[in-house]
Amino acid sequence: MSVVVQNSRGWVLDARSLIDQGCERCVRYKDNYKSHVKCCFKKQCFQILQSHYSVNASAVLENGNEGVVQKTVKPSKKRKRKHSELNNGEIDLQVSHEKIRSVIMEGTKSLVDSAQSLGYLNGVIDTVKGPVPAEECRLAALCEMAKELPLVDNEEQEESVQSLVAADGSTSHVDLFSRVTENKGDSAAVATLMGEDYVIPRHTAFLLSDFTQMQPLVYYGKKYDLIVMDPPWENKSVKRSRRYSFLPSSQLKRLPIPLLASSNCLVVTWVTNRPSHLRFVRDELYPHWGVDFVAEWFWVKVTTSGQFVFPLDSPHKKPYEVLVLGRYRSSTDSSLSSSETSKLPVPEDQRLLFIPLTLFMGTPHCAEVLKSYIGAEAKCLELFARNLQPGWTSWGNEVLKFQHTNYFTVTPADDPADKEDTHAHTSNSAKEQSLS
Repeated sequence: MSVVVQNSRGWVLDARSLIDQGCERCVRYKDNYKSHVKCCFKKQCFQILQSHYSVNASAVLENGNEGVVQKTVKPSKKRKRKHSELNNGEIDLQVSHEKIRSVIMEGTKSLVDSAQSLGYLNGVIDTVKGPVPAEECRLAALCEMAKELPLVDNEEQEESVQSLVAADGSTSHVDLFSRVTENKGDSAAVATLMGEDYVIPRHTAFLLSDFTQMQPLVYYGKKYDLIVMDPPWENKSVKRSRRYSFLPSSQLKRLPIPLLASSNCLVVTWVTNRPSHLRFVRDELYPHWGVDFVAEWFWVKVTTSGQFVFPLDSPHKKPYEVLVLGRYRSSTDSSLSSSETSKLPVPEDQRLLFIPLTLFMGTPHCAEVLKSYIGAEAKCLELFARNLQPGWTSWGNEVLKFQHTNYFTVTPADDPADKEDTHAHTSNSAKEQSLS
């Protein structure tokens, strides 16, 4: 279980545990040879030991006599502005922050106290020495190059999906850019794709493509009960750092949500703390798609000791982000009864907080939290994904980024079938002895 604590304020999530659940049983495919391995996400990626104003991606965790120390590069000196020189956007952010500050503070304290009473968020105990994997990723550049490939047209819809592993155990046939790729197996797979090894969770489907090349996802033909997205929002920090390419807000309206959403689909959008982005999602984007706003939740980022990763009142980086939740209403919903259209309602006034232990991996997966509002058998889709979840369909131009084996510890494992055979043999021997 990735849910450590649940109370009236929300949940405490163990993000690493959730990732590992999808890789408990793993098969490695290499040169048409199959072997069994165990894949665990590296612990050092979640050892956020202290609050930071900035974190260097190549930070090194060292286990010395004084305990674990995280080395970071000091932020470059910048010209300080006078406090009175706030622009309109900063004033807007300050006003918005003051409205929810007490909600964040009180809710986080309640959740952290509950977690610490269970021995969680009490600081790192099992520390790991070693570098955090580099964030270098060529996938977005490859997707840009793949724009030159021919698109799948309407007459070739049946060819818009492919299996990750061929009958002969090969993965060399996989066309990642113009086909949805499926791992239908009951085990995760370590497969070589484009010359790199990636861990693909069980029962997973994904499409690696640019924003303009989403047709195969539509042709895939599935309707989803939950759609989660974390768009690359445009902001000054992203422009300066060039960490990833951003997407203008107006372009988000081109996402084919009505073609992907089932009736009463829950749509969840992660939004930066910029008030103009929040207003855009609530007042423009959701109405454009036919999505009714229902609630706002918060994701609070804390250290392993339960402290905010950034000062709560920092004028720039906040330790929380906002989730905007809505329900998709198709044109046929008007014929449904009021009881059917209000099925699995999301509470509007509940103050919910997510607390993962990571800075650089993006948003935590929230299917386990949302299952009460979407149903146990819901079909789930993540847009702008940077990693995969078992049972989900995922799309993005970096959809495999954090599935690279650099982020995992891969060790040999026994074949589960051998254990079953041994257990069956032992049971049969015991029966024979009892009969004799």
